[in-house]
Amino acid sequence: MPDIVLTTLNARYWHSSFGLRYLLANMGDLKSRTAMLEFGISERPVDMIDTILAHNPKIVGVGVYIWNVEPATKLVADLKRVRPDVTIVLGGPEVSYETEGQGIVEDADFVVTGEADIAFPQLCRRLLNANAVNEPAAVATETAALLSMQEPAASSQKIIGGGVPALNDVQLPYHLYTDEDIAHRVIYVEVSRGCPFTCEFCLSALDIPVRLFDLDSFLAAMQDLLDRGARQFKFVDRTFNLNMRVSTTILQFFLDRCQPDLFLHFEMIPDRLPDSLKKLIAQFPPGALQFEIGVQTFNDEVGKLISRRQDNEELASNFAFLREQTGVHIHADLIVGLPGESLESFAAGFNRLVELAPQEIQVGILKRLKGTPITRHDQTWQMVYSQHAPYEILSNRLIDFETMHRLRRFSRYWDLTANSGNFVETTPLMWSQRKPFDEFLKFADWLFATESRTHGIPLDKLTRRLFEFLTVHQRLSKEVVGPTLLRDYSGTGRRNVPDFLREFTSEVTVAAASTSLPPRQARHQS
Repeated sequence: MPDIVLTTLNARYWHSSFGLRYLLANMGDLKSRTAMLEFGISERPVDMIDTILAHNPKIVGVGVYIWNVEPATKLVADLKRVRPDVTIVLGGPEVSYETEGQGIVEDADFVVTGEADIAFPQLCRRLLNANAVNEPAAVATETAALLSMQEPAASSQKIIGGGVPALNDVQLPYHLYTDEDIAHRVIYVEVSRGCPFTCEFCLSALDIPVRLFDLDSFLAAMQDLLDRGARQFKFVDRTFNLNMRVSTTILQFFLDRCQPDLFLHFEMIPDRLPDSLKKLIAQFPPGALQFEIGVQTFNDEVGKLISRRQDNEELASNFAFLREQTGVHIHADLIVGLPGESLESFAAGFNRLVELAPQEIQVGILKRLKGTPITRHDQTWQMVYSQHAPYEILSNRLIDFETMHRLRRFSRYWDLTANSGNFVETTPLMWSQRKPFDEFLKFADWLFATESRTHGIPLDKLTRRLFEFLTVHQRLSKEVVGPTLLRDYSGTGRRNVPDFLREFTSEVTVAAASTSLPPRQARHQS
């Protein structure tokens, strides 16, 4: 039986816990005494506890994130009630800041804040050594030593600072991806940690400077994953295109090994794309690269308020290059609810981003992440956030609750239609002669009034609603809408034809969709 169980709750089955694998890879002499268990947020705490206790551990480490803090709180509370002798150690961004008053922290024995790759194994080693002696004096001595590791500013004696370990001392975790992970789960990788920017809504603003893993060791691990059949890699580096030497080396590495089913996801700085990088990017086949580009706002005054630097003209130029000269799939982020951003300002930014034609626009609702300095605007801009995860903005001085909630529905419906890739041709019909934001907001308001829900709308129902809105409410010709909508619907791979589109079947020829890319990205490929 292992002495240590590492566990967390993933948002989806196909997600894999990068953090747990890092911890396990760095357990050293304790690795053989450590088990890793991954659960889903929809599983019952009592079932998870049963699985954990079947290993009869002395220590349970729990990764806590914004998406799992509520079920994880129940898990930890009940586990402690059933087995109070088990030492529970928490880690992860959700408990690394503002730990005071968190119920899950109160029920746990220790919290390792920040990067726990080195600190967690050290903690486990001390605890197990104390338990092995099994004398009160030894336990007291080790507890005193543990408390000496705590963060100076921490008032709780449970808090142990993970610090900022030298990445040369951190063992890479990639060999811990199993064959099942490679076949069915997202493979997360990173060549750097940290971010040079200070955007106040983001935890990465607290993680300065940027540190690099040894590039040769990293590429050797990537080669091993490729040899084992991995083809889809999600880089979690916050600023992949910050260091041109590293960026170009990695892109060239994958370009030299490019296969039809290769898919690479990167987070990119929107206004930094030198010619050396452009030249490499242009050589990848369509759909092989996905860039997540954080635009967030086009309002320069809002950018100053949240300490975000961005050259919007250079951003627009880079978008034009990516869309016109490469096959990159662009996922662009825009945030609702930033301090100083009115409804009109957000609408103007949204319209500008639509003109730049990224395949996806993620309309995100501002979240008040623990530890971020965005709170300094709370009084001036009357920022009101939910007290429950994911701590979304409810209202502010410029956008009242009702309007903010309309924008939340706008975001959800945009994801269902435009971002999904299911209506690539149809969605733009809404604003062929109008402003995209205004027309899609009308659609979102109408759809909610019609369906009274934002989730659980089947694709065939959504297709019918789009047809109805475009032809009845926007008075577009059925002869234009029908064939367009049928091409989109058939392009999803469905064989059946809805009855209201059957009259257009003779006009539509549907090309076979690519199957080598993730489905959502494949649907966006023209």
